Amino acid sequence: MDTGGNSLPCGADGVKRKVSYFYDPEVGNYYYGQGHPMKPHRMRMTHALLAHYGMLQHMHVLKPNPARDKDLARFHADDYVNFLRTITPETQQEQLRQLKRFNVGEDCPVFDGLYSFCQTSAGGSVGGAVKLNHGHCDIAVNWAGGLHHAKKCEASGFCYVNDIVLAILELLKVHERVLYIDIDIHHGDGVEEAFYTTDRVMTVSFHKFGDYFPGTGDVRDIGYGKGKYYSLNVPLDDGIDDESYQSLFKPIMGKVMEIFKPGAVVLQCGADSLSGDRLGCFNLSIKGHAECVKFMRSFNVPLMLVGGGGYTIRNVARCWCYETSVALGIELDDKIPQHEYYEYFGPDYTLHVAPSNMENKNSRHLLEEIKSKLLENLSRLQHAPSVQFQERPPDSELPQMEEDHDGEDERYDPDSDMDLDDERKPLPGRVKSELPEPEPEPKNMDVVKEDEPDREVDLKCPEPLA
Repeated sequence: MDTGGNSLPCGADGVKRKVSYFYDPEVGNYYYGQGHPMKPHRMRMTHALLAHYGMLQHMHVLKPNPARDKDLARFHADDYVNFLRTITPETQQEQLRQLKRFNVGEDCPVFDGLYSFCQTSAGGSVGGAVKLNHGHCDIAVNWAGGLHHAKKCEASGFCYVNDIVLAILELLKVHERVLYIDIDIHHGDGVEEAFYTTDRVMTVSFHKFGDYFPGTGDVRDIGYGKGKYYSLNVPLDDGIDDESYQSLFKPIMGKVMEIFKPGAVVLQCGADSLSGDRLGCFNLSIKGHAECVKFMRSFNVPLMLVGGGGYTIRNVARCWCYETSVALGIELDDKIPQHEYYEYFGPDYTLHVAPSNMENKNSRHLLEEIKSKLLENLSRLQHAPSVQFQERPPDSELPQMEEDHDGEDERYDPDSDMDLDDERKPLPGRVKSELPEPEPEPKNMDVVKEDEPDREVDLKCPEPLA
C-alpha cells in the first residue's frame, strides 16, 4: 500500500488519517514472572485481533528500531541505563545494593531480556514521534509503550524506561508545545515529574486518587516555576462510569486544546481503567474509554497513542484493538473473528463487554468541583506560551521506510543489523511465553522493519527537567 495507511472516513469526522503502527513480534515473549500481573503477551493478542479484523492493511506496520543506550540517556541517568543493560536473573544476587538503589525487585523484577524489552518499548514510541515530526503519519500507535511510572534514576510500577518522556523530547525538537494525556487508572507520575517545571509540555492525568498507587496526583499539584498551571490532575474515586468520565474529559480537554494549542498530543491509553480490570476499580466500557481517543482525534493535531496498564488481558486486547479502529476510522463487527486466541474471549466472543453494576462513588457535586477548579486553573493561562524557537536539534533521522505491498508477507530479517551502542545479544531461549507453546504468527501479520538510521541524538533536553 503506497499511502502508508490512509484511513477510512468515519462519521462527521470524515477526514482521512495516515496511521503508523509499531509492533515487534518478539514483544509477546517477554515474561515478568509467575503470578506477575504485567503480561506483555497482551500486545501479541492485540496484534492478532488487528490482523484478523483486517486492520493491518490500512496502516503502515513497522518493526521499531531498538532504542540505544544514548537514546535512553536523553532522559535516564547513564548508570541506571547501564544497570538495566547488564543485570540478569543470574547476576542479580551479586548486585543487591544496585537493585535497591534502582527500585528493581518485586514490582519491577529482573527477567530474561529485560533490556531488550525496554529498547523495544522505547524504540516504538521514539520512532512514532519521528514519524509524526516528519509528517509521515497523522497518528502513531505503539501499544508496547505507555510505561508512565519510570523515573530518571529508578524503575516503578512495572515500568523501567519512560518511553513517553523520550517520545515527548523527540516531539519537542519540532513542536513548540506538546500535550500529554493519561487515562490509565494510575497517576502518570513519571511523565508529570519530568516536565513539572516547563511550560512547553502540559500533562493531564485522569486517575484514581486516595490510598492507591502511586499516591500522587492531587488536584492541587499544578506544576512549578515556569510550569505552574501546566500540570493538571483529575483525581477520581471508585466506580466512575462513561457518562461521569466524559463529563470531565471533554470540557477539560476542549479548554486545554483551546488555550494551550499543542503542536502534538500523546495519549496514554492504559486499559486498567476499564470495568473488570484485575487491578483497577473504575467502571468504564471499551467505548467509553475509546471516546477519549475519538475526541482527541477530532482536533486533527498529530497524535500518538501508547499503551500502559491493563491486567485483564482479554479486555486489554479488546480495548486497544477497538481504539486502533477509532484511529483509523473503521467500524468493527462486535463478533470477534476466529483466530489463535479466540478462546480467551469466551463465553460471548464479542469485542465489547458490558460494564458492571458497581457503585459510582463520584458524586455530581464532587465532579463539578473538580471541573471548576481545573477550568479556573486553565483560565490563569491567558494564551499559549510564546516560545522563542531556536535552531532545532538534529532529528532522529529516518530514511524512507520500506513500504507495505498488498498480499505479500514481508517478514523482517531476524539476522539484520540493529546497530546498537553495544552488541545486542539474542534473546535467551529460556524467555517464556505466556502460553506453553506460542502459536505461529498468522500469515497476514506482515511487519515491515524500519531501516536502521544512522542517528545522532541530541543528549540535551529542550527544557530543564525536574
